Amino acid sequence: MNARMRSRAVIAAVAGVTALVLTSCAGPAASNQGDTGVLAEGKTFVSIIPTDPGSLDPLVTAMSYARSIDRFLYSRLIEMQTDGSIAAGLAEKWESDTTSATFTLREGLTCEDGTPLTATDVAANISYIGDEANGSPMVGQQVQAGTVAVGDDATRTVTVESGRPDAFLLENVGSIAIVCGNVLDDPDALAKGEGATGMFTMTEIVPNSQYTLTRREDFTWGPGDWDPKQAGLPEKVVFRIVPNETTATNLILSGEANAAVVLGPDKRRLDDAGMFRTDLPVAAGQVIFNQAEGRPTADQAVREALVQALDLDQLRQILTGGEGTASKSLVTISPNPCRAELVEEFLPKADPEAAAEALDDAGWTMGSDGVREKDGERLALHLLFSSLQGDAGGAAAELIQATWKELGVDLSMKGADVPAISETLFATGDWDVSAVPISVSLPNMLIPFYSGPTPPNGTNFASIDDAAYTAAVTAASDKTGAEGCDDWNTAEKALLSSTTVVPYADQLTGTYGYKATFIENDGIDPASIRMYE
Repeated sequence: MNARMRSRAVIAAVAGVTALVLTSCAGPAASNQGDTGVLAEGKTFVSIIPTDPGSLDPLVTAMSYARSIDRFLYSRLIEMQTDGSIAAGLAEKWESDTTSATFTLREGLTCEDGTPLTATDVAANISYIGDEANGSPMVGQQVQAGTVAVGDDATRTVTVESGRPDAFLLENVGSIAIVCGNVLDDPDALAKGEGATGMFTMTEIVPNSQYTLTRREDFTWGPGDWDPKQAGLPEKVVFRIVPNETTATNLILSGEANAAVVLGPDKRRLDDAGMFRTDLPVAAGQVIFNQAEGRPTADQAVREALVQALDLDQLRQILTGGEGTASKSLVTISPNPCRAELVEEFLPKADPEAAAEALDDAGWTMGSDGVREKDGERLALHLLFSSLQGDAGGAAAELIQATWKELGVDLSMKGADVPAISETLFATGDWDVSAVPISVSLPNMLIPFYSGPTPPNGTNFASIDDAAYTAAVTAASDKTGAEGCDDWNTAEKALLSSTTVVPYADQLTGTYGYKATFIENDGIDPASIRMYE
């Protein structure tokens, strides 16, 4: 097996976000906490993350925290802005349709060792991901299978031919992390964050403790007309691993850290202190069913009954501490071109009695021990949820367990961190119900999770085979951007109507800042950081 194929992963919203994340930045908070008005020089920006990111190889990892560090190490061809517009990155010009794109690189691009970053190098990155034999989880998500690119170093142009139509070809291919050519085939080097083309280089890794990065003085290709000599840019960045949110909050309040995502009750302390904060609308509550052959949840009647038994409003209150909102769509993050509101009509009202009758009709009769049986098989299910959702995530899982016990379901639960989630969903497959949500910014980013090859050959972790969904995304992919929204909406409705995924809660998550301001787009944008005295 290719070494890269061992690193497939799904990104939970609670741990980060799948693919391209675009969000607006909240204004600075109280003057003594966010922006004092006095920009500081030579500072170190300390960002708290709750778990070790593992491999940093951007061609392989889909781990959110690895990608957030990669955001500092590797540049992109284009930079999506918070309003959905596009700014120059490595490329100064571009044009595209659904099957091809051309990028003209800026002059003077270099790798961390000072060697030129060429059009040939950039093209090799794209072709590498497009080659399914290399096992990148970005295939089908940001680069279509079979995509090839050719670089012309003399004209600094990169020409991309997509392996299949892609409605968002420019945004997808333009937003992959580009590594230097000399490490493209060196997964060990990339796992350590080498071959940087971005604003920072990796200078020290202490596993399960911290990752230290140093700013490149020769980096000039920030978004658009970004000025590398402006005041307030950090000289170093430290990603410090702190699993406990209360500890992370204390570090922010004491001034020992500059940024941290806080989801639980401690965020009230940060809000009360007037800390700077960004807001990102993510999927917080989703239920996804495993439809692999032999699983009870492969039967739509069982899935519908399980959902009908749940009080989704109560679950949302528990999971989000009363701060969540009802989900509108599977796409939550800007630019979210279709802005659809599709979910409500597909969510049933809680009716445990009707759910019990539905299971009876499906042949699952109540056993003497209070667990339903069918053909000698007990209705015993395994629920996976993210431990990074803290006590609220565990409480929501316990409510599901208690509700389904009354229905006659023997439900075991497992709270897991991101690596364990990846192992369960993409390797062992030992699960029936996932409460790990997926957040995306473009509808096509859902395709590899809900169709196509299953693990270990793909990322269709729930073994979905939905002809209506596939037909709709095929039709949508032939249309550019928002022109295909009717088809994208039809595709999403197919998943909702089959009870493949049940989205019931969205929530604003915030990265809090102290004596620093920044913008988030697929993690903190390094070029946006400003440090203050």
